[in-house]
Amino acid sequence: MRSLLAFRKIPPPFLLRCLIHSKPFCSQSRFSTESDNPVNGSVLLPNPSTTNPEEKDESRVIHVLLDRRNNPESALRFYNWAKPWRGSFEVSEAFFLLIHILITSPESHGLARDLLQRYVSSTNPTPTPKVLVSSLVESAKSFDFEVKSLPLSYLLNAYTKERRIDYAVECINLMLELGLAPYVRYVNNTLSGLMRRNMIKEAKEVYSKMVATGLVAGDKATAHLLMRASLREEKPEEALEVFRGAVERDGLLYSLAIQACCKSVDLGMGVGLLREMKEKGFCVGQETYTSVIVALVKGDKVEEAVRLKDEMVSDGIPMSVIAATSLIKGYCKNGELGRALDMFYQMEKEGPCPNRVTFSVLIEWFSKNGEMEKVLEFYKKMEALGITPSGFQVHSVIQVCLKGQRPEEGLRLFEEYFETGVANIFICNSMLSWLCKQGKIDEAKDLLRKMESRGLGPNVVSYNNVMLALCRNKRLDLALTVFSEMLEKDIKPNDYTYSTLIDGCFKNHDFHNAWEVIAQMNSSSIEVNEVVYHTVINGLCKAGQTSKAKEMLEDLMRENRVCIGCMSYNSIIDGFIKESKMDSAVAAYREMCGNGISPNVVTYTCMMDGLCKNSRMDQALEMRKEMKNKGLKLDIPAYGALIDGFCKKGNMKSASALFSELFKEGLNPNEAVYNSLISGFRNLGNMEAALDLYKKMLKDGLKCDLRTYTTLVDGLLKEGNLIMAFGLYTEMQGEGIVADEFMSSVIVNGLSKMGKFVEVVKMFEEMKKNDVTPNVFIYNAVIAGHFKEGNLDEAFRLHDEMLDKGLVPDGVTFDILVRGKYGESQPIGVESL
Repeated sequence: MRSLLAFRKIPPPFLLRCLIHSKPFCSQSRFSTESDNPVNGSVLLPNPSTTNPEEKDESRVIHVLLDRRNNPESALRFYNWAKPWRGSFEVSEAFFLLIHILITSPESHGLARDLLQRYVSSTNPTPTPKVLVSSLVESAKSFDFEVKSLPLSYLLNAYTKERRIDYAVECINLMLELGLAPYVRYVNNTLSGLMRRNMIKEAKEVYSKMVATGLVAGDKATAHLLMRASLREEKPEEALEVFRGAVERDGLLYSLAIQACCKSVDLGMGVGLLREMKEKGFCVGQETYTSVIVALVKGDKVEEAVRLKDEMVSDGIPMSVIAATSLIKGYCKNGELGRALDMFYQMEKEGPCPNRVTFSVLIEWFSKNGEMEKVLEFYKKMEALGITPSGFQVHSVIQVCLKGQRPEEGLRLFEEYFETGVANIFICNSMLSWLCKQGKIDEAKDLLRKMESRGLGPNVVSYNNVMLALCRNKRLDLALTVFSEMLEKDIKPNDYTYSTLIDGCFKNHDFHNAWEVIAQMNSSSIEVNEVVYHTVINGLCKAGQTSKAKEMLEDLMRENRVCIGCMSYNSIIDGFIKESKMDSAVAAYREMCGNGISPNVVTYTCMMDGLCKNSRMDQALEMRKEMKNKGLKLDIPAYGALIDGFCKKGNMKSASALFSELFKEGLNPNEAVYNSLISGFRNLGNMEAALDLYKKMLKDGLKCDLRTYTTLVDGLLKEGNLIMAFGLYTEMQGEGIVADEFMSSVIVNGLSKMGKFVEVVKMFEEMKKNDVTPNVFIYNAVIAGHFKEGNLDEAFRLHDEMLDKGLVPDGVTFDILVRGKYGESQPIGVESL
């Protein structure tokens, strides 16, 4: 921009000499003086035909202005007269001289302010503060005026009104450098402008610079601005610092400080300031009361919040909907749903009117409490008030219906909101998930099509839900078809997509498609994570291909493709154990430790279980010792593995010691632990101890399963205690447990030894009634009974029935029917139980 001093036609020294001697540049001034003016104050214009334009030099204008320096209004009238003849003088010394003259009188301060404002607003481009501030300062010094902050503050005001906040900040900085204090009012306007532009950091820098110079510290309005800025930045402590430093405090400052206390959770100080505010006679408004009430509820001080609400109402200030909703939420969090309802009904009766948030709180908490009727009640009230439910509320109500045994109502609501367009992709995906979990695959696929027709996706989550359901229902082909449709629609699969399909393929033993999906995954741009690779490794292990899984793991670790963790090694160790490759499992465990991967409780439990089942109890105990040395505590499965190992060894002393230790660790044994101990004592013929454990099991609230009853009945029958054995069998039936082939074999074996042929036949018929196919052992027992009773036709008929059912008669059957041997030769055959 051209310098504002570029219009000087006379060098400054010469100009100053003329002004000092107060002589005109010619024998007579051609400009009218104050005496030339008419009474009405208008300027007598010279005759254009007798006036030489060249004589109207800026120096003459300056000379006349100086003559009128004690009469600012006259100087302004002259300047306004001279300006049309000479052109624009705003960029000349005359303009700045006029500003200084106008500043000398309080009556003309406003004229100076307006003149600067018109100049800044009409000049294009807007002159920079550096030029104008320098010009005003140089002009004041040249014409022997005191350099004051007022004209520069007016310039600051002009920049702010023109929304040139950057120039306003520069103007403040230049004034501070000159040691001039900008007027606080205009500084506040600048700070406010910065904050409206979200330039809070810059506003704070301006204020800090002001305070550092000691020239100006601001006023109440400044404190208001700074506190609001700090609160907007979520820096309540800074807001409180401003409050503490404020010399003069008003009600607004107190209100802002209370808001800061509420945000910094300094509730004690907030309540104290509210009391102090009232004591000083400041009016505490609804917003301030509400801020403290909400903060008290968040701080679990509901009763204090209620007292403050009562105080607010007694002061004649109505309760806000925010305060009422907050109190309702506080009651709900404390489990006081009755008081929450009372507050809601009070709102209905006395106001304020509940809003969407109020209903959201009540619907959410009554949903959590499983009170479906209340959820529907509030939902209908909301509809009656004309409040459109949010997606969250619709989702909550639908879920309550689906989980509360009213699926028809949930489906009806979903259809209604789907048709009206309220249902969003989140609600649709939630419904898809529910349909899939219920096995309603066709309905889920139909919803996918509807979503697509309505422009609601579907997205990758939608497809993942359907594919997961299909895989769980062993409809893998259909899951792969859905996956292909997803790719055709250019919907990018994610990690979960691939994990679901790969896991489904392996569980269905479809290794070909599993590798096809893995190849698709590797060719895509997706960043495959550890979870996906673990799914592959785990799937191979479950499919009996642990060695192949181990090779893949080694490849991944060699290529550093992903960070392999403990889970994958646990799958490999478990896979080897299930394949009866205990040495390979131990080698994998050692490799895992060698690679710096720390085993977890699952690792140790798996290893101890495998070692115990392979009769390597010493190594299992070493594992236990190592586990304890690493600070890991045994869990129930770990204790169960060791106890079962000792029981199978017949070492009931060690098993019982571990059982006692389990309780000391604060753990509660499960059915599997009790079954191991009961089997161990049964094997040793100690049925008293086995029955004591059975009674303790029931006392601990555990239910006996089929294995428990089978073991106990087998032991009692071996002791000849037929009454107690059948008592337990009857109890088992009362629990709804159906005898399987093993339980039937146990009973038939015991009855056969006692010669209870009639009871054997009854058990045989009961098995058929329960759709349990008797095995060869049971057929042999019944055939032997008929043979002994002389029912040869029935014995041979049963032999033929065996063949029809695909059962192959064994040597015992041949001995009975051909050689006539039965009784003592009948094998027991159920010791493995």
